[in-house]
Amino acid sequence: MYKKERRSWVKHLDFTLLDILLVQIAFLVSYAVRFELGWAYGEELYSHLAIVTVLIQVCIIFFTEPYKSILRRDKVQEFKAVITQCTMAFLGIILFMYATKQSAAYSRQMLFMFWGISMVFCYMGHISLKIVVRNHIMEDKNRSVMLLVTTNDKVESCIIDFEHTLYRNYVIKGIVITDVARQGDVIRQVPVVANADNFIEYIRTNVVDEVFINGDSISSSEALAEELLEMGLIVHFNLVHESKLMPNKMVEKCGPYLVLTSSMCIASPRQLLIKRCMDIVGSLVGLIFAGIAFIIFAPIIKKQSPGPIFFSQIRVGKNGRKFKLYKFRSMYTDAEERKKELMEKNQMQGLMFKMEDDPRIFPIGKFMRKFSIDELPQFWNVLRGDMSLVGTRPPTLDEFEQYETHHRARLGNKPGLTGMWQVSGRSKITDFEEVVSLDTAYISNWNLAMDVRILFKTVKVVLLGRGAE
Repeated sequence: MYKKERRSWVKHLDFTLLDILLVQIAFLVSYAVRFELGWAYGEELYSHLAIVTVLIQVCIIFFTEPYKSILRRDKVQEFKAVITQCTMAFLGIILFMYATKQSAAYSRQMLFMFWGISMVFCYMGHISLKIVVRNHIMEDKNRSVMLLVTTNDKVESCIIDFEHTLYRNYVIKGIVITDVARQGDVIRQVPVVANADNFIEYIRTNVVDEVFINGDSISSSEALAEELLEMGLIVHFNLVHESKLMPNKMVEKCGPYLVLTSSMCIASPRQLLIKRCMDIVGSLVGLIFAGIAFIIFAPIIKKQSPGPIFFSQIRVGKNGRKFKLYKFRSMYTDAEERKKELMEKNQMQGLMFKMEDDPRIFPIGKFMRKFSIDELPQFWNVLRGDMSLVGTRPPTLDEFEQYETHHRARLGNKPGLTGMWQVSGRSKITDFEEVVSLDTAYISNWNLAMDVRILFKTVKVVLLGRGAE
């Protein structure tokens, strides 16, 4: 029977429980130092805060998965991860106190001391537990015995690949070479124990838990796998070698087929649900501001440039999907026709148009664009699901039609109200390829924390009046 690898937050339950315990110890120590050996759990106010701290930790662990690849992290990486995790918990506590209007009741000195002590305790705890876990994994008695079945031309590279895989829960005890008689040889300290003729007999008379088949012929490998399964063994069937071309991959079913799925970034259903919830809440709040802006600016727009209040345009969204994008109109009604006349003054290299002191913009439009007020109606696009709060800038149809192959990567997710380009000094960026590079980096490295950081930076950019395209 094969023990399937557990999900990340369950897989590292040991680190979860350790962190909860160490943070509580840090809480008690901080209280005792601040209040002359007092007992935090004996005071109702602080005992409630201790419980809230546990709940905040559980939420952080569940939503951010801080223990991913924890056994492979070095000491510097571990230190950074612990700082991030403990700081998030500390900020969660501060937010709780202000939300419940209890911040004045707690000792700031105690809380800052708790923050520092918790980082020290958790870091030392992680380092110590990792030593124990690694040693436990590397003990042969706790690992399965695996045979490697391969061909002569692939055997050495295959062994090297496994050597580079740290903290395996299996140990390769033998090699079976199917196309050349090399029984008795030793390859990189692993003996060749059988060939195609006596392979099954070797398994029958020796301890073997798992078999890894690294073959070229799909039909013959499948036939061998079926025979091994009938013997009660665990069989690993090589689909494809891991490469830099596929940084994110997972095995799943596509119809009746078992396939290896790869993408620039693979998000979990939980991450996508949280992102969508953020979009809905953010868009509802944003539409309130859009309503206020309408009351203030609609009469001015009408007076300075007779015509519709709103501007709509077909844009290209995720993977080529077309949708109608909405803005407050900030240009004269003949702006699109005049754009052709102004193309020679375009300051962008590539497929986007940007011009300083664009004559198509009427006076109040310049103010609206400076503080991104014209973008507020796009919260309706976010609520509808055409866009997200954070993403990439949706191109116009004429821009999209001129895209080269690598440009299409920036359409790999939903377009956003804001994004990496908008908060990276977009007024200074004059090369479309740099925009593509920023957008591609966002999609490839996406996570929820990145979206939150971009949103906070966007607020700063807008308040400082750097929002104009």
